[in-house]
Amino acid sequence: MTTGFVWHEIYMWHDTGTHAGIMPPGGPVQPYEHAENPETKRRIRNLLEVSGLLDKLVPVVALEATEEQLLRVHTREYLDRLSAMSAETGGDAGAFTPFGKDSYRIARLSAGGVIAAVDAVLDATVSNAYALVRPPGHHALADMGMGFCLLCNGAIAGLHALEARGLERIAFVDWDVHHGNGTQAAFWKDPRALTISVHQDNCFPPDSGAFEDNGAGPGEGFNINIPLPSGSGTGAYEAAFDRVVIPALIRYRPELIIVPSGFDAGAHDPLGRMQMHSEGYRSLTRRLMLAAEELCSGHIVMCHEGGYNVPTVPFFALAVIEELSGERSGVEDPFLALMAGLGGQELQPHQDEAIRRAESMLANL
Repeated sequence: MTTGFVWHEIYMWHDTGTHAGIMPPGGPVQPYEHAENPETKRRIRNLLEVSGLLDKLVPVVALEATEEQLLRVHTREYLDRLSAMSAETGGDAGAFTPFGKDSYRIARLSAGGVIAAVDAVLDATVSNAYALVRPPGHHALADMGMGFCLLCNGAIAGLHALEARGLERIAFVDWDVHHGNGTQAAFWKDPRALTISVHQDNCFPPDSGAFEDNGAGPGEGFNINIPLPSGSGTGAYEAAFDRVVIPALIRYRPELIIVPSGFDAGAHDPLGRMQMHSEGYRSLTRRLMLAAEELCSGHIVMCHEGGYNVPTVPFFALAVIEELSGERSGVEDPFLALMAGLGGQELQPHQDEAIRRAESMLANL
């Protein structure tokens, strides 16, 4: 089993400017750094190198996504606006989405990196792949950026698989703490994609990702949201996968699974209030791999999204990529005991009720 790895230093040069977390500085807000800064992503790559795991991954070279590929998801007007602002000093693509000079080119390489990962998996160059790309993508809409995302990377790559590679069915399993609204919107009326989002209830975007949002027209029934209560730990996530995610995949039988992989459901993340830890992410990865082996020759592509706790996020990614590759680095997560010992890690009754509601959506598939 081989795992492809997409990375380019230029991803880290995407400039989100001086902020204070998610807020622009000014007035009473003292300047600091933007929440979506390069550090967590670069530290993932650095830990992979220091652990020795990087040497066991297969490099996958990213190319900039073409306009044809981008226009499958985004409008011409939006792309022109991004291009013009990026050629000058940057600007704001939408809600909470600042960017700097040349960021549009970097975003095209980010989307292209996920496309390259999809091609490598479908061509059997690798068994599966992790695309450590930036800027992230799963909030971006057709005509605007949102939530740090300029281009909807996963959806762009998914439509490449459908339109250019001849696949008939793909699935998305988004475990970022925030709702994958951009991916949902891209396939809202399209039955060729099963879109599943497991997220913190009403975290971001506001009033997005409800149980009842199930797709429309030909796509009705093919969008499943699992909004878990804040404070959910590994027990709730494993139950959601066992009772909703995996059964949905088995019913749908996709030919490729794309995972918008955000690690902001990890305990202590500043932009989420969940309690996942590295072994929890390893456990979810194992479940997806077993399903993928049965359904689609193990074809999984993970595209990086959020995760903002700088010290801990690299250990979540290490666990996931170890599981994907079948290699153990021997590096132990120093934060695991603390996170696993948090009260409420087991499935709680109110979390069980939320999962029961999501289970009812399976009847629509």
